[in-house]
Amino acid sequence: MLSRQEKKRRTRRTIIDAAFRLLDEKQNLSSISLREVARAAGIAPTSFYRHFNNIDELGLTLVDEAGLALRQLMRQARIEIASGTGIINTSVDTFMLFTCDQSNVFRLLLREHAGTSAAFRAAVSREIQHFIDELADFIRNGNNVPADYAFLQAEAMVKLVFSAGAESLEADQSQRVVLANRLKKQLLFIAKGADALKPR
Repeated sequence: MLSRQEKKRRTRRTIIDAAFRLLDEKQNLSSISLREVARAAGIAPTSFYRHFNNIDELGLTLVDEAGLALRQLMRQARIEIASGTGIINTSVDTFMLFTCDQSNVFRLLLREHAGTSAAFRAAVSREIQHFIDELADFIRNGNNVPADYAFLQAEAMVKLVFSAGAESLEADQSQRVVLANRLKKQLLFIAKGADALKPR
């Protein structure tokens, strides 16, 4: 028999998953209502308040989860890279798979980064900054370059990757392959340029 705490945790998870399902190509955080989320989660609207104070608090939780999901996926990719797989190919393939399999999660980060809510914009900016910082640490440790150079390279790569991710949401499978191959070449240009310009 489940404890009360476990039931509460599972219901909270159900609410979060239901909200992610609602965030398709037509809806964003600002357009979904508490009643819609409750209906999708199979709970009464009043039960929502046992888990979140309001829809904005749920929205900030979704942003945190979306950013964490992407960072965890890329961390796993770096483990594969450490075993000898090419860094750019593995990273791009992993990211493109994420935008395909979890399109609503990525769509959330993309939309709210330029959305109308200042709180959501700030939360997404923090998540993107975490992503850049982790990549900068990886670059610095692997290439013995100063922190500021590693940061500039990471920032350029992340911005390019997010832009490609936005394109991939509207692409079919053959277009996604072309997009991924183009992205790999562009990231290679950045990496080669960064290596040529780093202090010797």
